[in-house]
Amino acid sequence: MSIQPPLSDLPIKTAETGFYRGFSVDVTVISKIIIGVLVVWCIVWPEWAGEVLGAWNSAILASFAAWYIWVVAFFVIVCIVLAIWPTAGKMNLGAEGEKPEFSNFSWFSMMFGAGIGVGMLTWAVAEPVAHFGSNPETIMGITNGGTADNVRMAYKWSFLHWGFGAWACYAICGLSLAFFSYRRGLPLTIRSGLTPLFGSALSGVLGTIIDIVAVVATILGVAQTLGFGVDQFVAGLTRIGIGGLTDETGSASTVGIIVALLVIMGASTLSALSGVGKGIKWLSNINMVLSIILLGFFIIFGATWFGFNAMFIGLWDYIIALPELSFNVFRSDGVEGSESFLLAQWQGWWPVFYWAWWIAFAPFVGLFLARISRGRTIREFVLGALVVPALMCFVWFAWAGGTAIDLELNGGADGVIFAAQNGDKIFAMTEFMLAPIADILAWGMALLIVVLLMTFLVTSADSAVLIVNTINAAGDEGPKARPHILFWGAALGLVVAGLLISGGTGAIQTAMVIGALPFSLVMVLMAISLLKAIYNDGRREKAGVEAVTTNLNVTPAE
Repeated sequence: MSIQPPLSDLPIKTAETGFYRGFSVDVTVISKIIIGVLVVWCIVWPEWAGEVLGAWNSAILASFAAWYIWVVAFFVIVCIVLAIWPTAGKMNLGAEGEKPEFSNFSWFSMMFGAGIGVGMLTWAVAEPVAHFGSNPETIMGITNGGTADNVRMAYKWSFLHWGFGAWACYAICGLSLAFFSYRRGLPLTIRSGLTPLFGSALSGVLGTIIDIVAVVATILGVAQTLGFGVDQFVAGLTRIGIGGLTDETGSASTVGIIVALLVIMGASTLSALSGVGKGIKWLSNINMVLSIILLGFFIIFGATWFGFNAMFIGLWDYIIALPELSFNVFRSDGVEGSESFLLAQWQGWWPVFYWAWWIAFAPFVGLFLARISRGRTIREFVLGALVVPALMCFVWFAWAGGTAIDLELNGGADGVIFAAQNGDKIFAMTEFMLAPIADILAWGMALLIVVLLMTFLVTSADSAVLIVNTINAAGDEGPKARPHILFWGAALGLVVAGLLISGGTGAIQTAMVIGALPFSLVMVLMAISLLKAIYNDGRREKAGVEAVTTNLNVTPAE
């Protein structure tokens, strides 16, 4: 049988007139209904919503914990294969000879800012501190929580959650979209990544369902990030002197949530209207520069040597343990309080939650990565998306979290940092470090962190709005999508507000874990499709059959 050219035409029905002109009405309207029902449910019946979401979450964690663990391990393996596979590595994500649109600095800045930057400001301090107190080794009695012998365990688990597994999820989704859109000329939407398996059937109901699942997962994944960010943003505003935004526990009050979301979503909507090449690019560059300044402060004036040890010893421990950590599933014996029960519970709270978060976040980050990575080779994309951002995360955790642990162990912090809310820990730490020198310096550092957090939040939110509109518009990135930016900006803000009101960040976490489950199956199929497509393209190249059907006549980023 002769080798045929690849499928390069996937028509998706869009409205020709009216408000939804240029949009897939089925995908857009059904996605809006699902998100709208979720918002109304959480705001009007918060207690009922919290109970139901909690029950669903428990059922998913009990039944699908192993699925989440093994799926992410599969994604890491696929990325390694793609990086070392000669046929795959040299393929260009675009026409032959096409060059990248963005410089490496802007590419890494946008990748890091949209993908994981917000989490750094909360969890780079909070997570090593949490694992320093409790982790599987402390549960099994191997190490002692809160003591020096538990530092290495704290970093092994922190690096696992924010390392190669996280970025493998993003890389798989982003590479699939870039490959099929920029080499095949297919629509820049999730369904295109499954064409090697389902072909032209994706023009119909099957493709509609896949894109709807992606839109809902995107909104819930970004809502998780914004939920953590809102708490920290309010904590920062309180630290710089703006009162009335927290409750008696120190968490963001309803007023604080509303104020923070109005500021963040208003700025992000304006940025989204300016497009990727303007607002998002410049915000990403700004927050990268501010990140370097803040990180430099921790490296120079924080626990320099402690952080150095945490970085390299933690990285060694993580890489050596990665095969076991990637596949190990803790099984509960059902006896509450037993060791196996506590281990399974811990795994549900941490690795399973994180894998669900990264999977839910993958349509957003993946499509965004595809959008900014045209013209790069597959090897360059995989290594750039997998290794560089992960190393940046490790550096943050080592010196920001290491400074917090060192100050508590050896620097006389006496619980000031550990006792603060997760989002407030970085502010408590910098205040403790600088207040003895000058209060104005502590205030200035808090202001810098607030500005940095704001740029990260806005970058994530405006990118998400643009991505959702691209999926709804059957992959069309043109300006006709802009009237709908206002709707999705408001919808995203309301989802965050509704879930926070109905049960705090725990409610967002629950909704996100639920929303990630169906998309995890889609991502597995995307990975398989990608491997099949690259293999077939290699065969086409040897047989002299044209495999690249795109061209350079593409509208550049705005």
